[in-house]
Amino acid sequence: MTGVSISKCRLLVADDQPQILDALGLLLEPEGFELLTAHSPAAVLELLSHEQVDGVLIDLNYTRDTTSGREGLDLIAAIQERDSQLPIIVMTAWANIDLAVEAMRRGARDFIQKPWDNARVLTVVRTQLELYAAQKRSQWLEAENRILRAESRAEGAPEFIATAAAMRPVVELLARIGPSGANVLVTGEHGTGKEVVAQTLHRLSPRAHRQLVAVNTGALPEGTFESEIFGHVKGAFTDARTDRIGRFELANGSTLFLDEIANIPLRQQAKLLRVLETGELERVGSSTTRKVDVRMISATNADLRAESEAGTFRSDLYFRLNTVEIHVPPLRERREDIPALAAHFLSRYAARYRRAVEGFEPAALQMVMSYGWPGNVRELDHTMERAVLMARSSRIELADLGLQTVKVASQGLDEMSLEQVEAVLIRKALARSQGNVSHAADALGLSRGALYRRIEKYGI
Repeated sequence: MTGVSISKCRLLVADDQPQILDALGLLLEPEGFELLTAHSPAAVLELLSHEQVDGVLIDLNYTRDTTSGREGLDLIAAIQERDSQLPIIVMTAWANIDLAVEAMRRGARDFIQKPWDNARVLTVVRTQLELYAAQKRSQWLEAENRILRAESRAEGAPEFIATAAAMRPVVELLARIGPSGANVLVTGEHGTGKEVVAQTLHRLSPRAHRQLVAVNTGALPEGTFESEIFGHVKGAFTDARTDRIGRFELANGSTLFLDEIANIPLRQQAKLLRVLETGELERVGSSTTRKVDVRMISATNADLRAESEAGTFRSDLYFRLNTVEIHVPPLRERREDIPALAAHFLSRYAARYRRAVEGFEPAALQMVMSYGWPGNVRELDHTMERAVLMARSSRIELADLGLQTVKVASQGLDEMSLEQVEAVLIRKALARSQGNVSHAADALGLSRGALYRRIEKYGI
């Protein structure tokens, strides 16, 4: 046995006989397994399309064919195509050595004959799920180590802290996709750390020896977007006094990170799409075609699929950007990371401002852990910077955090400055919209750009 806990493992059990499913439930659920059940191969594949499981226990014979095991063997192959590592245990009342060998050849990990022995079923299921858990843990650690090795090679790189279970898919995708040249779309709420993900992808790639070029498209006025991204030649417009290299050319041979990609004007999206498809561009005012080799990483907190369906974002550009999507969960879904993140930011700002601040008073730590963090990791970062500057002792106190105003804003506006009121309203709007800047901006009657400027101003 591996010693890995399987108390929360989910097992998908499939059989066309309800009494078999009931009997397995009575046997396995008291042992701590969570069971999902299916009555057909089609139902198994449907469940696997939207449910995460740690193993499958399937019959080899169903109503269409009750003797040959063909349906079960085909199901094994279909499961293997979806996830070659998922442990498959098969069972059948028509067991023979040839069928068992064929099932194992197709990818099954073990074989149970009906009528089964309860002790054997428990042993087989527990062993296979423990092995799978150990394998996943090993892959997780390897992915984590690859990211840490990349960070150690990059001087001044931001530390990628991700130990929470919700961040494991992110870490695994980073390790798998980082070394490739695939375009990546990073999604998630405002302030979740999408730029850190982009930087980590770049550091893991063969392009890491070149500088990553980052652009916040949300901060670019529409009138200067094309010049900033593609460059211009002298005389292209009134203020074009010299030639200028655009961000694509700066990123040639490297990685271009376009943050807030949803803000790109619709009429400019076709030009961006052409560069991604052909690797060619022309500077504004020039007819000379230039070749560029750029890996594109983009990020947004908007639902680009919905926007493409609504016609506000080109669907062909969306699919070109979205070779692989990495979704970064909000801080409230990865609360296990809060202590490490807070300590990391505290140490960074204590060193930067040469302040002898080393930890938190209990009340301050309780606030850090219980606060909702509508601005996610970015808000935690800014809060720790402010706390270090405000600290009057070696330990952060509750008052140093400056988070109380969010809770007591209703006590009276006459005691608050205009900037304090505005910051509180922005935090509340972000909390109501679960960090979606577009929705928060609409609720506040602001443009996205205006809200972004205020978010940066108040360190939210």
